[in-house]
Parts: sequence; structure tokens; C-alpha cells
Amino acid sequence: MNRGLLLVDRGSREPEAKEELSQLCMMIKKESDYAYVGHCFLEVIPPYIEEGINTCISNKVDSITVMPYFLYPGMKLKDSVKKTAKICYDKKIKVAIAKPLSYHESLTSLIIDRISFTKEKNSIILDDDKCDILIIGHGSSDKSARIAFVHTVNKLKPFFKSVTFCFLELDEPRIDNGIEKILTSDANTMIIVPYFLHKGAHIKNDVVKDINSALEKYNVKNIRIYITEHFGVDPKLVKLVLERAKEAERKVG
Repeated sequence: MNRGLLLVDRGSREPEAKEELSQLCMMIKKESDYAYVGHCFLEVIPPYIEEGINTCISNKVDSITVMPYFLYPGMKLKDSVKKTAKICYDKKIKVAIAKPLSYHESLTSLIIDRISFTKEKNSIILDDDKCDILIIGHGSSDKSARIAFVHTVNKLKPFFKSVTFCFLELDEPRIDNGIEKILTSDANTMIIVPYFLHKGAHIKNDVVKDINSALEKYNVKNIRIYITEHFGVDPKLVKLVLERAKEAERKVG
């Protein structure tokens, strides 16, 4: 059986997001036996889902495993799954649809990695249990997205002095509130983690803008603040995608 693996991402106009997905697909191809590994987008820019499925078919696959490449089980995820299922049904191609990235221990591990790298890069000698962590999620109007995000946040709490969460948009608390909460404690080192897959417009502009606005508002001077990298391209994400894909394939037989 020639099986293809297709990652369905939300989509971003920032070229770095597409580059990261391309790199990730190359890494997955090297670590797997899929006849084809590619990506497509739900919206914003092509290739869209139908084009992604057509590319799989043109590469002579007889079945496709679809990986909804989302951190949250929100509305965008549901839209991508519905569209994918319908297109595959109409084209009479066998499909297995994997669960998204949420509720997996690799996400906790990735956050810890990003924090450790930031500490090393900036010569932060404080132990983890002396550091205050702020995790910034995108935010969603879908409650299931919030629950999945908070689940990952809670998994981090045993490792650090404090772990606070906030959202860029669509949900509360916002970035301003998250920073204020840490500032009202006895914090002296705040490490901010953008809980985002790609270096899109949110990472480049929106998150940084809101952080700077909050720091200016509260006239922050006596606390050291560091921002980690987003998730990007990482072998742990490769392993996570492959694990989710195999789970889906076992279910369909």
C-alpha cells in the first residue's frame, strides 16, 4: 500500500510559516515510510486542502493519512476535518484523519526545551523552581481549545516557581493581565513562552506589541524578562506527528 501523509495547517501569509512546514515534512519523510509527505492550508494561502489531496493522489498514493496540524481542538480544526473528509469521500480515496497535537506530553517537553534554551542563551543561572513562566496562547471562542491549552499549562506547574497563562485574543485573560499577575507577585525573572507553532504575523508583530505595551504600562524596571522561541521545527514534533498518524491508521485498519 502506498500511503501519503498530509499535514493540514491553518495558513499564514508569512513565508517563515510555509518554510517551517516544508522543513518539517522533509524530516517526517526521512523518518517514515510514507510514499509522499506534504502540507496544505485551510485558509489564507494556497495550496488549500483540495490541492493538497490532489497532490497526494498525483504521487500515486492509494490512501492518505491527514494530520490536522493544530495545537487546539477549536473551530478551525473542525473546519479542516470536515472539508478533508468530504473531499476525500468525493474523490473516493481512503483516508485516516489523525487527532491534533493537543493533549500530548511532547508539548510540555517542547515548552521546557524552549525555556532551557532561553536560560542558556541568556546565562540565566536560576533554577527552574525560581523562575516565573508566562505561557501565551492564541485564544479561541471554542471552550475545548481553552481546556486543551490549560491542560498543557497545568502539566508545567511542578517544574517552575509559577506558571501563568494568557491569550493574544478571543479569550481571557489577555497578555496585559498575565504580565500584571506576575508583576504583583515577588517575581524577579519572567520567562515568556509564545505557544505558537509558526513564526507568523502573531509572533512577529502582535505578541511582541502587546508585551511591550504591558511593560510600558506597568513601568517594569526591577524584573528580568525573556521571551523564548515558538515551537517551529523540532524532532519532537516529527515524532508527535508520526505517533498521531499511526494511531489513526490503526483505527481504520
